[in-house]
Amino acid sequence: MSGHVCFTLYNVKRSIGAFRNVSIRSGFSTSADLTRAPPKTAVLMMNMGGPATQEDVHPFLLNLFADRDLIVLPWQSTASRFIAARRTPRVKKQYAEIGGGSPIRRWTEAQGAGMVRLLDVASPFTAPHAHYVAFRYAAPLTDETLMAMKADGVKRVVAFTQYPQYSCSTTGSSLNQLFRRLKALGLENEFEWSLVDRWPTSPALVKVFAKHIREALDTYPAAERHDVVLLFSAHSLPMKVVDRGDPYPQEVGATVHAIMEELNFSHEYRLSYQSKVGPLPWLGPKTLGVLQGLASHKRRNVLVVPVAFTTDHIETLYELDLEYGREARELGLTGYKRVESLNADPDFIQGLATMVDQHLNDGKKHSKQLPLRCPGCTNAVCADMRQFFCAQ
Repeated sequence: MSGHVCFTLYNVKRSIGAFRNVSIRSGFSTSADLTRAPPKTAVLMMNMGGPATQEDVHPFLLNLFADRDLIVLPWQSTASRFIAARRTPRVKKQYAEIGGGSPIRRWTEAQGAGMVRLLDVASPFTAPHAHYVAFRYAAPLTDETLMAMKADGVKRVVAFTQYPQYSCSTTGSSLNQLFRRLKALGLENEFEWSLVDRWPTSPALVKVFAKHIREALDTYPAAERHDVVLLFSAHSLPMKVVDRGDPYPQEVGATVHAIMEELNFSHEYRLSYQSKVGPLPWLGPKTLGVLQGLASHKRRNVLVVPVAFTTDHIETLYELDLEYGREARELGLTGYKRVESLNADPDFIQGLATMVDQHLNDGKKHSKQLPLRCPGCTNAVCADMRQFFCAQ
């Protein structure tokens, strides 16, 4: 990874700052520590996940393309197997270029471990807390995590999406799968649930991204700093999803606006979308197309902000850093850099703990938006999922 192309990616802060005068201890586990009392409150951290090894790439892709909440294909079962088999060799090479696998689980575990240690002191009435990880397409999958929580004696669970901006294809898909597996495993009455189902303008997100942007801007020569274009890049969605009324574009826009307010609108900025798959129309403009356009307008300094991602994974480390980094050099974007991801930033982990603490104290079971289905939704599972969680 070229140092002059992207901002430092692995400058991970190891000491976590105080949250209500509490320090985070080192070490973590995916389920309750066996030396502690059974957790009174579990925090279930949901995300898409990623293959940890080369051998995990094919099953990850197969799970992804089989998910009808994400993309609807004709003859889905057969088509997903064909697409996964065809894409696996190329995707394996991409993961090989970023170290062999995705770091998303490592970062999620670190975030969760720090968060619950803070919560144990910040919210003693709901302690002890334990974090669990449920990925949609890679281990640990939902079944494994639900059974681990049951074995640990968990009764109260906060399902905490790690997608800040809600989409039916991300958080919605994870919640649908959670609902389906609870029913399939006979665990519908095993846990008491509440949801943190979106947080696009949370200070945990906005302030830490703004801090990372300021730090990245400081790496530009003082004479050029004012000329940097901030390019916010989010994962795209098929237009079929957008057109049925998915709230994702508005929520991503809300995040961008809140960050720019925090920065006092100090720089020019744009929002673009990446990671399009297949021939059908997806939400744009494309991040690569925006880079090409900026280069044609003789702009040279572009700072990319991965605004919909809370950890590094293939979309940041490969797509933005390597693939777009190489393209940027060819285009003459000599000041192309990327903002460091949130990862284990102490302020971000503190913000996660604050969000859950506030959620536990305010007594709300979910956001105001959760009961409202997309106007064009025809997915019966989506309706049943909302009814289940809203009735908790």
